[in-house]
Amino acid sequence: MAERGGCAILESLPVEIRESLAELELELSEGDITQKGYEKKRAKLLARYIPLIQGVDPSLQTDSKLLGTSQVTITTNKQQRSRSTSSRDERFRSDQALVSCADVHTEAVQAALAKYKERKMPMPSKRRSALVQPSVETYTPPDTSSASEDEGSLLRQGRITSTPLQGHSSVEPWISRVTQGSSTSSSASSTSSHPGAKPAASNSCPVIAAATMLADLMAHAQIESVSAPPDVTTGLLGNSHHERPQVASVRGVPRGFNSSILETADGVPVNSRVSSKIQQLLNTLKRPKRPPLREFFVDDFEELLEVQQPDPNQPKPEGTEMALLKGEPLGVVSNWPPSLLTALHRWGTTQPKAPCLTSLDTTGKAMYTLTYGKLWSRSVKLAYTLLNKLTSKNESLLKPGDRVALVFPNSDPVMFMVAFYGCLLSDLIPVPIEVPLTRKDAGSQQIGFLLGSCGVSLALTTDVCQKGLPKAQTGEVVTFKGWPRLAWFVIDGKHLMKPPKDWYPHIRDASNDPAYIEYKTSKEGSTMGVTVSQSAMLAHCHALTQACGYSEAETLINVLDFKRDAGLWHAVLTSVMNRMHVVSIPYALMKVNPLSWIQKVNVYKARVALVKSRDMHWSLLAQRDQRDVSLGSLRMLIVADGANPWSISSCDAFLNVFQSRGLRPEVICPCASSSEALTVSMRRPPDLGGVPPGKVVLSMNGLSYGVIRADTEEKLSVLTVQDVGQAMPGASMCVVKVEGAPYLCKTDEIGELCVSSNSTGSAYYGLHGITKNIFETMPLTNNGDPVSSHSFIRTGLLGFIGPERLVFVVGKVDGQMIISGRRHSCDDVVATALAVEPMKFVYRGR
Repeated sequence: MAERGGCAILESLPVEIRESLAELELELSEGDITQKGYEKKRAKLLARYIPLIQGVDPSLQTDSKLLGTSQVTITTNKQQRSRSTSSRDERFRSDQALVSCADVHTEAVQAALAKYKERKMPMPSKRRSALVQPSVETYTPPDTSSASEDEGSLLRQGRITSTPLQGHSSVEPWISRVTQGSSTSSSASSTSSHPGAKPAASNSCPVIAAATMLADLMAHAQIESVSAPPDVTTGLLGNSHHERPQVASVRGVPRGFNSSILETADGVPVNSRVSSKIQQLLNTLKRPKRPPLREFFVDDFEELLEVQQPDPNQPKPEGTEMALLKGEPLGVVSNWPPSLLTALHRWGTTQPKAPCLTSLDTTGKAMYTLTYGKLWSRSVKLAYTLLNKLTSKNESLLKPGDRVALVFPNSDPVMFMVAFYGCLLSDLIPVPIEVPLTRKDAGSQQIGFLLGSCGVSLALTTDVCQKGLPKAQTGEVVTFKGWPRLAWFVIDGKHLMKPPKDWYPHIRDASNDPAYIEYKTSKEGSTMGVTVSQSAMLAHCHALTQACGYSEAETLINVLDFKRDAGLWHAVLTSVMNRMHVVSIPYALMKVNPLSWIQKVNVYKARVALVKSRDMHWSLLAQRDQRDVSLGSLRMLIVADGANPWSISSCDAFLNVFQSRGLRPEVICPCASSSEALTVSMRRPPDLGGVPPGKVVLSMNGLSYGVIRADTEEKLSVLTVQDVGQAMPGASMCVVKVEGAPYLCKTDEIGELCVSSNSTGSAYYGLHGITKNIFETMPLTNNGDPVSSHSFIRTGLLGFIGPERLVFVVGKVDGQMIISGRRHSCDDVVATALAVEPMKFVYRGR
């Protein structure tokens, strides 16, 4: 009866006191506080209720420090942990106390269940957490073999584990085991599951603890279902055919909370005692940070199915269908050689002392001047050596038509020129490439793919360049990643053999056989080789000579890379055709002295300079240090990257600064080119039939829809472009639609420039599929009829034909982005940045 009286007295205490007592017992059992601290806190809590407790239960009576009560409780807890299951159960089997507790609290359990039904609370959602709130059947009941282990696991892992219960299909076996099991485990689960539990019952009546815990947990199942994380596994219980009672726990509720209305994430109000932190957590869960994983796939799928509706207000082309643009006819020259090698032989034998190429060192001094006589003799020596002295097992390593790699640094144009013409004289096809820096260089791997597809087995280089290449342990040049196995041959003078007096290279007229292969890198990073035939090389030299008005003995200052693009076409091919003198500015010198090319124009009285807009920009930054220069000798300043939209800023700024030093406005000649079509167009001076320069201010909004709309310069949403001259002599040009069949564009529509000429590339070497799409395009009229009987080449340049038959380029096909049905160019992005704040965060011309 004393135990039953203790139950009644503790139940009469306020809920806060009973809860605090339970928390103290849990802290003591877990070792969070010492026994002395437990005694002090318990004495402080029961100080106001000592008259109510004294005289009723000896275990609850206290002296001045309540030591007796503390000792009794701690001793009881230690005995429970040390005894076996049977001894702990026998300790509570007082028949009178057990029958009394069972009689009284059976009614309490039924009342709690009835109260739960009267609330008419909504059943838990079918989307529930498998880790936090599975059904009662999936819970593992407390293990009666170790009470202390149960306490630790239940309290540390959320009070109730979620391991599936094997061999039990209903709630009754769990309840019956709880009534016979550890009272300490029941107490721990009860007090930790719900703050309204009665902790004092743990020492007296396990039936009360289990029943109260079950009723309260069922009452608050909906609360825990809201608190469950939204992204845990939700499908484990979704296949159940009927709703089962949910058991959940409200964890971490501090003492001293206030009674409030708890609103779940589903908007259902639940009366409960909750803290402000739990309420804040539930409010946060109402607004999940991300939708479930399934919704992502649904949204993406719906977007793919959704057809992009065109903007009804978007501008549309209104002009007529454009007509085919033709350049001036290619002039007939009486003494024009039948091939480039014929011109080399003529100048090498008739003008052997005429300067051909001058190379500079990093200080700007002339390091070596190659004459036409030396170029011819060294090229013949190299051709003889390649054809007769490179043997393996008494067989020549090379045959006419084989491809040979040229590996030369940008600082050695002389040896590159000798190697290039030596290959042409020996009927070999040179493939100029960049010098590999490391064994696993990413760009070098793509070059290796090009060499492999071209079947290259021999590489020509210089002694200095070979010493700088990575070596294997045997001393040989390593095989670079992705490269085929190559034989390296040094072409310095001591390694070349002098041919017999009766040996001469066979010089043929230009044919459709490949002359050289120039590499091109696509936007995906792959490297392809563009094949240029002998006849196309000769025709291109003829077209450049006519467009630029080249004459013999002119001096040309070249700042570009002489191995490819405009640097190769002007400074290596066309210069030899016209017996010009080329002064090559190495890139290392430009970094040290950006004004070096202007100084050489002044020193050599050069008539032509070949630069990029970046070189003009660097000169502007350094021009204050140099005053005694004059650009009055220039008749053409060829801007090789004039097709870039921002090149106009460099050209205008350069003209404003250097016009006072002899630079004339008509001298600046931007041009457009591509690896496939070579030189597409070029602005000519007035004395060569050029028209006044063109300048157009275009609306960026119109450009995004592929439409040309003039605007004013006062706005920031405009793109100002300059013309890149007229079509090349002997070429035909048109503009076709980028997507779909190559129909002709309208006069106010942006499209891809296509060129038909004898001076263009012929194919991607070894790639027949994409060759047909690029090099064999047949433009169509609106009626579907071919524009011409000749095929055209896609240049990869986006633009239009403006007034006075001038060509304008606004971007490249590879740099085009389509966003929400609108087309944007990477060049437009850069041009926009330049227009907003050009001098603060983006340099002009870069």
